Amino acid sequence: MTLRTVVLVEGASDRAAVETLAARRGLDLPAAGAVVVPMGGAGGASRAVDAALAAGSGVCGLYDAAEQGFVARALRRQGLAATGDRAELAALGFHACVRDLEDELVRALGVDATLAVVAQEGHLHRFRTFSGQPEWRGRPAVDRLHRFWGTTAGRKEHYGRALAAATPVEPPPIAALLDEVAARAGARPGSDALAP
Repeated sequence: MTLRTVVLVEGASDRAAVETLAARRGLDLPAAGAVVVPMGGAGGASRAVDAALAAGSGVCGLYDAAEQGFVARALRRQGLAATGDRAELAALGFHACVRDLEDELVRALGVDATLAVVAQEGHLHRFRTFSGQPEWRGRPAVDRLHRFWGTTAGRKEHYGRALAAATPVEPPPIAALLDEVAARAGARPGSDALAP
């Protein structure tokens, strides 16, 4: 299958979420000629964009809003973007997560449903123990969850997959990204019917 599109995301947890939601939608990424590639953080955007374009593939992706400058510079260097503002990046297939992808998933689920996922995954006791530490006591649940997911290797990726599987709706940046991938593959947005 020809690789049409490299979907750039910041890390492994983002890849897990995007792949999970694509599968749930019925969008077969390999059949769509797409592969999800973590950049190792937005600072790797220039290298990742350069590599994808040098291989003859198109690019699209997700980024954290605070890291927009890295993506804008990478696309401007290649002559793909002029201003690099959020609207232009979205038109080029790059969509902003307000804080990060986990925040988008928590917003889509709600805090209570997110905590239910933590319980389902067998980590609620650990999360409560973590939340009782003096530096985290009294902080908003969303902040505690973010830090908790980052305390153990592989946990963020695990929760990228688990939260994506549990969310009742696709967060807007991921929905827009998957629509972009489907459109580039010749399918209708939201459809599992891919053109040959």
